[in-house]
Amino acid sequence: MLNSKRERRYITALMKALPVPAFTIPIAILYLLDPNSFETTWQGRTYQFFFLWLCLLELILNWDELQSIKLKKTKSIRSILFAVSLSLPTVYVIIANFFGLNTTIFEWAMDSKVGEHWARLIPLSTEYLVFMGLFALIVVLEHGISGLKNYSLPVLFVEIIGSLYTVDNLYPWGRFTPFQMIIPATTTLAASVLNLIGYQTSTFTRISSQYGYLPYLTAQNSKGAATFGIAWPCAGIESLIIYTVTILLFLSKSPIPWKQKTAYFVFGGIITYFINALRIATIFVIAINASWRPDYMPQEVQRFHDYYGMLYSIIWIVFYPLIIIGSQTLWAKIVDRKNRIRDNYNLLHQKSLN
Repeated sequence: MLNSKRERRYITALMKALPVPAFTIPIAILYLLDPNSFETTWQGRTYQFFFLWLCLLELILNWDELQSIKLKKTKSIRSILFAVSLSLPTVYVIIANFFGLNTTIFEWAMDSKVGEHWARLIPLSTEYLVFMGLFALIVVLEHGISGLKNYSLPVLFVEIIGSLYTVDNLYPWGRFTPFQMIIPATTTLAASVLNLIGYQTSTFTRISSQYGYLPYLTAQNSKGAATFGIAWPCAGIESLIIYTVTILLFLSKSPIPWKQKTAYFVFGGIITYFINALRIATIFVIAINASWRPDYMPQEVQRFHDYYGMLYSIIWIVFYPLIIIGSQTLWAKIVDRKNRIRDNYNLLHQKSLN
């Protein structure tokens, strides 16, 4: 029995922090097993680092709101289930990678007529979705259903990534029409960016059963030329979805007036969309300078496409809430200074009249 309030506070703090190490351990195991998978953003595990960062961020920001812990009795069924749930992410990773679960998932995908390349990626998208379900389970057991609102960002983030990977695996390239619909406009914007920096561009579209509706962009200058088909993963649809969910959740928790929330959301959406076009343009610049050929994909291009390009949008999305907070703080200081100057002027004016 605990006799000290300090000890009880320590235990409560430890309990609140447990969901983070529950996923840090399995992600560390995955890193040891396949570090290269963490060097790829799209269809890789780089986003799992962002998942951990969001978990930690939500824990810090909602520390006081997470005081309500449902685990009052150590030997209660709920406490036992909570203890078991903390081990489940690690158990899943071990079973998936050492006891053939990933192989079973791959074979099921092959039996379902998913192409071999994409079938090999199904275990990864499943991993993200399982992490989402297990994290939600841990939070609900510890804090109840209401606790999910305090961890809504990491839950939705990892669910979105897993779902997008699944869609890409089942409908690769431009075959998922709802996401592919805005890609021609993005392609045109990327071409405009390339034109502004001195490249000549042209576009055309191909429709096939293998690739679906796929716009192509060609850019060239005196150093050479490059041509790429642009599917929705390349054009940053995932970043627009992640941005929308992240910023709406952030703004919903903010006391900012709704008109300012609307302005912040629209401004951030425009910047996110432009960043996606800039990312496409950057791939062409790198490819042309690296002597791209139809039969040769330079390593620099592949590296940017698989890793650095995706970070353009994610870094912006991560830091945009901080920009909003900073702008609100700065505006509050400006308004406060303006009010003090006005009050001082009115006071001096009143004294002069007296």
